[in-house]
Amino acid sequence: MKKIKLGRSELEVGEISLGCMRISELDKKDAAYVIENAMDAGVDLFDHADIYGKGKSEEVFAEAIEMNDDVREKMTLQTKCGIRDGFFDFSKAHILESVEGSLRRLKTDYIDSLLLHRPDALMDPQEVAEAFTTLKESGKVRYFGVSNQNPMQMELLKKYWKEDLIVNQLQLSLVHTPMIDAGFNVNMMNDPAVVRDSNVLEYCRLNDITIQAWSPFQHGMIEGPFIGNKEFPEVNAKLQEIAEKKGVTDTAIATAWILRHPANIQPVVGTMNPQRLKDIAKASEIELTREEWYELYRSAGNELP
Repeated sequence: MKKIKLGRSELEVGEISLGCMRISELDKKDAAYVIENAMDAGVDLFDHADIYGKGKSEEVFAEAIEMNDDVREKMTLQTKCGIRDGFFDFSKAHILESVEGSLRRLKTDYIDSLLLHRPDALMDPQEVAEAFTTLKESGKVRYFGVSNQNPMQMELLKKYWKEDLIVNQLQLSLVHTPMIDAGFNVNMMNDPAVVRDSNVLEYCRLNDITIQAWSPFQHGMIEGPFIGNKEFPEVNAKLQEIAEKKGVTDTAIATAWILRHPANIQPVVGTMNPQRLKDIAKASEIELTREEWYELYRSAGNELP
């Protein structure tokens, strides 16, 4: 699998990562098979969050691979914090407490990348910077990033946190493209012209922040997959057409569509099906033409001006 750098960090990882939200639903043997299969396919960044399975996802992950130093050095571990029951919390106390919990559950001494999970309206950026400094100096977290934040929210944090934010996780799939749509419809009086994210795509590219695309096969707010869904006939027909031509699956083509963007976006796939993950990983071996990329974009119901 091709490698990418996360932001301006020294972390070099496979260009497709595995989201571990659903790993809590597996037993130890099946979870181990999923992780080993991912590593064999070149997927070496594993994305967690303290709320996934209420902490069980991190526990199952570490137990399944029998975490030790040899295993740990072969993978990149990322986790997120900030979502609590009914509210968001970027307080210094919660960030530090959350990291301690993740370290304990993952059976590791350090997290490669810690992301703030969903914006907290009550965030004190100076307090967050203090938490990041404590974690960095203690060696418990190597790098930091955010999830679902717009440019000004990141700028506010960067007023006090002077090191790089290396990642921003944002929802992106063939049927969820607002960050791309607005760029086609500049100065136009139509719905796609509405800039809903303060040009976050361009901001991340300008600042070398890696966008990680979550829910790359979902529609709506995790309402289910659009691939193979009869409610999306045009995009599925085009996916099948190109997949047959390339000799891969439709899911691989949907992944390749994201990888084709020059921003070096890293899809975070959440499948716990080993064969499906192998099929997805083949997206790294193909490159869509410009014509194919635009055909897929239009087949998802998007009109070019």
